[in-house]
Amino acid sequence: MTKQERVTFVINTLKELYPEIPIPLNHKDPYTLLIAVLLSAQCTDVRVNQITPLLFAKADNPYDMIKMSVEEIKEIIRPCGLSPMKSKGIHGLSHILIDKHGGEVPQSFEYLEELPAVGHKTASVVMSQAFGVPAFPVDTHIHRLMYRWNLSNGKNVVQTEKDAKRLFPEEIWNDLHLQMIWYGREYSPARGWDLEKDIITRTVGKKSVLSEYHKKTSR
Repeated sequence: MTKQERVTFVINTLKELYPEIPIPLNHKDPYTLLIAVLLSAQCTDVRVNQITPLLFAKADNPYDMIKMSVEEIKEIIRPCGLSPMKSKGIHGLSHILIDKHGGEVPQSFEYLEELPAVGHKTASVVMSQAFGVPAFPVDTHIHRLMYRWNLSNGKNVVQTEKDAKRLFPEEIWNDLHLQMIWYGREYSPARGWDLEKDIITRTVGKKSVLSEYHKKTSR
């Protein structure tokens, strides 16, 4: 298979498996999405979706959020991990949104990435899911799949994002990155991976990845 044939196979298979794409993090507007994505760093989406209703019951906008202390935010979000950094980030960015952006989440990579605790991946998720701007946020699932599918060298997430944007048509980035996340979780996880269920890696996978898998399973 040529690289282009592999890309087409990936796109078509994901479209068949996920014609309707569920959004992983529950939110109702750009602000609640921004907070949910920030909380998801090194935390599962399932856990984040359990915690955000508790936080948003007290504050679901920057004006109410800054009425809470960093300590109060930290107590609520503690189960998500990294709570000292995340609580300061949430409080700090809420102040900046009010002071600089009229209480609204800015529709700009540059302004989003200036906010505390907001990196390129978080900004990409917000731009893509809240504003519909083409972006390709690379999480651990996408990074793993791009390597397994021999579409990137696995060097780092910056390289993986470049490769994904180069290989996949821009108009499908926003759907495709979500389809890949769901596929990675359900069919091609890091642990407990069963190649029999993973049709994409089985069909287009990097030779070294496949032989490593067979070596491990035959022991």
